[in-house]
Amino acid sequence: MSGRFEAAETPLDGLLVLTRRKMADERGFLSRLFCADDLAAFGWQGRVAQLNETGTAFKGTVRGMHFQRPPQAEIKLVTCTRGRILDVAVDIRQHSPTFLRHFTVELSEDNACSLLIPKGFAHGFQALTDDVRMIYAHTEPYAAEAEGGLNPEDPALAIDWPLPVINLSPRDAAHPLLSPDYRGVAA
Repeated sequence: MSGRFEAAETPLDGLLVLTRRKMADERGFLSRLFCADDLAAFGWQGRVAQLNETGTAFKGTVRGMHFQRPPQAEIKLVTCTRGRILDVAVDIRQHSPTFLRHFTVELSEDNACSLLIPKGFAHGFQALTDDVRMIYAHTEPYAAEAEGGLNPEDPALAIDWPLPVINLSPRDAAHPLLSPDYRGVAA
């Protein structure tokens, strides 16, 4: 535990599920979403270069699997502030012993968990409820020339989406299936 965050390791090196400690009373609660000093103990390096909020209207919607290639590779902190999602991270680091393995975790407004995603992972999620809101902190700004993605329905990834996949964007649906010679990204 560091400050207001408790970390749980996952089977994928560097990928952590963080639980935020809520301070509550009869008026409501306070939950710290980000603290550079506290998160440095868990691998956060650098600044918050970009902070994004997304809204997803319908359960079943899948967004992802997105990443940025070096030198724009980024660390992400993903938090669900309304509704529930199945969050997914895929290890795409070259030479990683867990290359192309994925990890899933439910994030919700109720469980106060976030996913800290290191460089070299693709990320996506499925909305488990209608009207989902999420906040993302990124160590690097978005760079179109560094953007990459994996097809979230690729059988090679074997992601078990709990609901039928709907509302996949044309961009996400167009990501090709992995070829046998796919080598990932330099970590």
